[in-house]
Amino acid sequence: MNAPLRRVGVVVMILFGLLFANLNWIQAYKADEYRNSDYNGRVQVAEYERKRGNIEVGGTAFALSKETDGKLKFQRTYPGGAMYAHVLGYKPVNLGDTGIERLENDFLAGTSDQLIANRIKDMFTGDQTGGGNVLLTLSKRAQETAYKQLNDNQVGAKRGAAIAIDPRTGAVQALVSMPSFDPNPLASHDTNEATAEYNKLDKDKDRPLANRALGEVLPPGSTFKIVVAAAALENGVTQQTQIPAGSSYTPPTSGQPIRNAAPGICPEAQVTLREAVTESCNTGFAQLGVRLGADKIKEKARAFGFEQDDLSVGETGEKGGLPVAASRTGEMTAPGGGTDPAALAQSSIGQRDVRMTPLQGALIAATVANDGSQMRPYLVKQLLGPDRTTVYDPAKPRELRQPISSQVAGDLRDMMVNVVKEGTGRKAAIDGYTVGGKTGTAQSGPNTPDHGWFIGFALDKNGTPVSAVCVELEQAGSGGSAEAARIAGRIMAAAIAEGR
Repeated sequence: MNAPLRRVGVVVMILFGLLFANLNWIQAYKADEYRNSDYNGRVQVAEYERKRGNIEVGGTAFALSKETDGKLKFQRTYPGGAMYAHVLGYKPVNLGDTGIERLENDFLAGTSDQLIANRIKDMFTGDQTGGGNVLLTLSKRAQETAYKQLNDNQVGAKRGAAIAIDPRTGAVQALVSMPSFDPNPLASHDTNEATAEYNKLDKDKDRPLANRALGEVLPPGSTFKIVVAAAALENGVTQQTQIPAGSSYTPPTSGQPIRNAAPGICPEAQVTLREAVTESCNTGFAQLGVRLGADKIKEKARAFGFEQDDLSVGETGEKGGLPVAASRTGEMTAPGGGTDPAALAQSSIGQRDVRMTPLQGALIAATVANDGSQMRPYLVKQLLGPDRTTVYDPAKPRELRQPISSQVAGDLRDMMVNVVKEGTGRKAAIDGYTVGGKTGTAQSGPNTPDHGWFIGFALDKNGTPVSAVCVELEQAGSGGSAEAARIAGRIMAAAIAEGR
């Protein structure tokens, strides 16, 4: 064989080697990825041979499958419509699934290793045993209340979110994002119809597909003062310590004065920390933040959960869940390094670059209510097999972190209760329960209405925390924080009523 033929032979052998290597790579390493891809239509169609399990809240199925006469044997339906959309998500034929439908897809579809006994049995019987059922932690009353109150809010806000959790366990009691959407058209077997509906929602300027409770961050305004107050209490300040206040404060290096929301709020030269929290004194907290310094405030914010990039909400164990955007404190220092009093003062009242999710707000309130212990939030309460036998009881509630001591939590609790008794959060009160909270009004831009916030908690007559909540009304304008407080009280009252 001459040299040219040998070279051709070597090249051909190399090409065949590369081809076999690529095939092995696909079969050994990429098979699962391709098999489970949202774009693998054949696999998705095959799933409709087996009845998909239910997703249930309080004994009622809000995601279920009904038998059809078509090529696809089962139609996924959502009786709760838009009320549960951002939790359940949707399961389309040829689009990517979302929410709990995606998180627990294998179990709902019956392909999970936890249900392998059913599949082995089906090999001998020829049956197609249905998928497993997922039971959620949500309270039907709290979820319905949150949805209705957000959509019928008295200040006309079109966008917002609410989330309530049990401070003792981290179980999510309600999760609503506004505006919402009806997931039923997205699960249509007519893929052209489903795609058209998705495109319509995706182009909507109010972004109904966005989960504002978990995945969106906004400046939290005065609700962030609880974090600053916690840092102060850990650094020698007490509830009765006098701090500088006044009707106006201009930080060093800045010509922009910080003022209070109304002339009657802390016009005195000094007020106690308790009074500053109760009245929501901007000038007091701006000066307190400058005094504490950026490091202490950022450290305390991180302790509460700011800057956490890997938080998710699903089961209590290590399994992933619905993704949560990271809350941020932003830069509080000058561009060249060192302290920037102006940036620090604005950040200390929840403005400038501070950004927070409603979930983070609820976790702050829950931590204060739960004696300083922050529990991992979760949505999945139990997994049941097709025959309703228990396959998985979630692990015991897990502590996520201990941001503050019991003593600091007690001081914050007292001050937040005073906010509802005598301050800006009166509308959150619930008869027969001790309610604490903090309102927040945050600037959204130079020519747009302010955001309204409220974070809070409810304690029973024994002092046991029963619910913690955050309500955010985007660009709600005047009265937004008071309306957020009113809605928060209604949600917690509904969670309490169902838990009795």
